[in-house]
Amino acid sequence: MKIVFRRDVICAAVAPLMSGVSTKMTLAATEGILIEASLPNTCVMTTYDIEKGVRITIEADVIEAGSAIVSASKFSQIVRVMDGGDITLTVDDRNCATVVSGRSSHTMTALPAKDFPEIPRLTSTQGFVAPQKVVRSMMAKCLYAMGVNDQRPVLNGLFFSIKEGKLHMVSCDSFKMATCATQADLYGLEADLAVEDTRFILPNKSVNELYKLLSDKDEEAVVTIYMSRKNIIFVMGNLTFFSKLIEGEYIDYNRIILRNHRITVYADRESVISALEHAALITEEKVAGSVRSHVRLEAQGNILKISATSGTGSSYDEVAIGHEGDDLVIAFNNRYLIDSLRACSADRIKLSMSSPLSSINIEPSDDDTDAEDLFM
Repeated sequence: MKIVFRRDVICAAVAPLMSGVSTKMTLAATEGILIEASLPNTCVMTTYDIEKGVRITIEADVIEAGSAIVSASKFSQIVRVMDGGDITLTVDDRNCATVVSGRSSHTMTALPAKDFPEIPRLTSTQGFVAPQKVVRSMMAKCLYAMGVNDQRPVLNGLFFSIKEGKLHMVSCDSFKMATCATQADLYGLEADLAVEDTRFILPNKSVNELYKLLSDKDEEAVVTIYMSRKNIIFVMGNLTFFSKLIEGEYIDYNRIILRNHRITVYADRESVISALEHAALITEEKVAGSVRSHVRLEAQGNILKISATSGTGSSYDEVAIGHEGDDLVIAFNNRYLIDSLRACSADRIKLSMSSPLSSINIEPSDDDTDAEDLFM
């Protein structure tokens, strides 16, 4: 196999491929890039760690067709440091890979293509098309609340569903929950009809990698999402990201959300975050081997008092608010509260509470928002 790449093209292709490279070092082939070259100018590159993978198709000058697996980390480092406009990759019959650019050359051991693990089928008739910017924006609001190593596997990921023409995303780690819904142009693959009753759970590791690959700059960029019973495929132009799904029924999150709170507070989001960051100097300070993580909120009249106390000091701030209902004193894990407020993108927020022992709902208070976001 012999291929001549343009340096800028191969560097741009290798970066997203690293999302599918295994870091567990249990199978050598999963630490590499499967390169498949076809005459005259097509090169398909794939990485797969058994749970998730990336495939990208680029143009290259294919002198000799073939396929092989090269070390992803070494190949990535080599193409980045080499000078010159073209990079030539040659793999001989003894699986010796040589990378040449200008007067520089590097050699490394390759693996035969047959050693690469079998990847899922990357086509399906079931799926939908959505704007990349919309999907990425919604994911950003839910990333922080996904479970990690939770005893309930369904919580270790992000739940997607489509109902009544809206795209919904939900994440929950037993302590905090984020839900986000928005009207979006969602179309099925076989007809220009809105997709209904679609649902799946994407594992947290796949969510984090997919988030990096989605574009939030191009308004017209779309992602085509194909689904099967066990796998999900996201196609973004010449790049394909695929992953296993978490099997099981997601929690009935609507039953968890309290809708009839007695107390409502309206506040400027940045002002509240600033006060909580001041309190974090106390709540995240280790005292006698433990961390005092709770912050005290007191809604009194048109003032929200935010305070924290430890053996080494205290913090106190006041924030002007709009207030409906009784006065209330309530405490929360400060970091959970900060993360929830940062995920909410509105300038003004609505905090809904009922008692010191009940959960808090955090929502945008902007009347013109087209999203239905809830953080608790």
